[in-house]
Amino acid sequence: MDRLKLTVIPDDKPVKLTIAMPAAVFRDLAAYTEAIRREGGQAAGPEPATLIVPMIQRFMATDRAFAKARRKKVGPLDSPGGS
Repeated sequence: MDRLKLTVIPDDKPVKLTIAMPAAVFRDLAAYTEAIRREGGQAAGPEPATLIVPMIQRFMATDRAFAKARRKKVGPLDSPGGS
């Protein structure tokens, strides 16, 4: 039997989280969305909650120590050729 080109389908369903954050952090997040609105010349900016995922992604993508630690520990979903 021929081998399938796809062997593992990663679980990419969104995971819903409920978080509590300090009021000061939320105010800063709201101020950041306002800055995006002003910079883009938009009447309305994004909701503060929509910025959390891109901010976390950017943070992890630019954290060199995290990238190094992740390369050392390759899990089953992160293994090369796993998808």
